[in-house]
Amino acid sequence: MGDIIMRAVGYVRNRVCDKKDAAWGGDLSTIILENEYHTGLKGLENFSHALVIFYLDQAKYERETHLQRRPRDRDDMPMVGIFSQRTKDRPNNIGVTAVQIVSADDATLTVKGLDAIDGTPVLDIKPYYPVFDKKDAHVPEWVDRLMEHYF
Repeated sequence: MGDIIMRAVGYVRNRVCDKKDAAWGGDLSTIILENEYHTGLKGLENFSHALVIFYLDQAKYERETHLQRRPRDRDDMPMVGIFSQRTKDRPNNIGVTAVQIVSADDATLTVKGLDAIDGTPVLDIKPYYPVFDKKDAHVPEWVDRLMEHYF
């Protein structure tokens, strides 16, 4: 398989300058679209949530360290593989977060709970559809402990 080339549709603007592992829930972020995508948000203001797909441009995947590890390197977490985690250090540096929509206009989308730092390139934005994005999903018990105070 050859290279996959993607272009940012916009960039995150917020007050988060350093990577962090918790307390994203109160953070407001504005996604500023590139000019060619202006008006592409039309109708999104009628949704309560969206999925934001972004490029973790400051993350660095190291197979020896990240392929299997304890989430957030916490001793009370089980040893699990990279695909059982939502960590930033991934083989392809892609992040996905379901966010609450605060507002949308022709060129900007303001959201709450996006776990991306200022300047992060956004690859795509999709409306959150409960029928696709299952409400009745389940997770292992350690995920609930891990996510305490995250949002």
